[in-house]
Amino acid sequence: MTQTEQAPAATTEAPIPARRPAGWRQGQWRRGRILAGLAVLATVPLALHGLFPDPGNLAGLLETFLPWCGLAVPLLLVPALLRRSATALVALLLPTTVWLACFGGALVDGSTGKGELTVVTHNVAAANTDVAGTVRMLLDSGADLIALEELSSALEPQYRHGLAAAYPYHAAGHGSDGLWSKYPLTEGTLATGPDGQTTTTVFRSVASTPKGEVAVYVGHLDSVRVTFGKGFGAQFRDRSIKTLGAALKAEPLDRVLLMGDLNGSLTDRAFAPLTDQLTAAQEVAGAGFGFTWPSAFPAVRIDHILSKGRLTPTDSWVLPADGSDHLAVAASYRY
Repeated sequence: MTQTEQAPAATTEAPIPARRPAGWRQGQWRRGRILAGLAVLATVPLALHGLFPDPGNLAGLLETFLPWCGLAVPLLLVPALLRRSATALVALLLPTTVWLACFGGALVDGSTGKGELTVVTHNVAAANTDVAGTVRMLLDSGADLIALEELSSALEPQYRHGLAAAYPYHAAGHGSDGLWSKYPLTEGTLATGPDGQTTTTVFRSVASTPKGEVAVYVGHLDSVRVTFGKGFGAQFRDRSIKTLGAALKAEPLDRVLLMGDLNGSLTDRAFAPLTDQLTAAQEVAGAGFGFTWPSAFPAVRIDHILSKGRLTPTDSWVLPADGSDHLAVAASYRY
């Protein structure tokens, strides 16, 4: 090689980086950490509500509307998708899983068909201006037993007259509640615990059905109020629940029904004296949550049918809206 000839200059090319998978961005796992934290926080009331202290019955208020805590998932899902945050999306699996563990059963229809005994309970509302429509709906239900709450003294005779032909037997307690039946009934007496304590908001009657006697408890527990500075005013209702729970535990018959407006969701810890020994028809034989109040936009189920003993729920459903601010509920039993 002569001096005038020169070797070609060495070229150095930068290596071509490997292509990342389509849609992958390095920041996907760094973005949305606040959203992920909110997702974890949304899990707390669902998973740990039973551990919350209950000043002013505020924990009971939370438990009443507990299923609605699941709304946090879709509310956080939208910004997580917009942010393309893998961290937030993974974190949202936590409240989703806990919610499904608590309430996923409500998404499955538990009905096994019509039973041998059908019952209905309805808070007809003292301000109901369509008594005829309500009576017509009750008759169409085909129920064997009908429990009505909040019967005003002015309208109660109209219900008696409208139901008399199909339901010749009637019992009432001390208050504005009544029970109509196709089968003979004993006179209504106040629910009484073994210590002799009674509750004026629930009465007991016995229906003599073709398959034997059924103890029927009908009630309209005290209303609850949310008051600023005082919390969730449910002390009178909760006191009645304890007395009623003791009365049901001492009940001698082996077929027992509890029907009525209990003014609370069974997820509220205050109902433990009842839920520890009775089965809610909607939970085992219904489809969905069966919300009953307010009728214009049902947000919570405060009207219930529960049972214990030799009564097996086979179906549970909500009746169409009428002139009341509550929806009526029905259940069928095999016994």
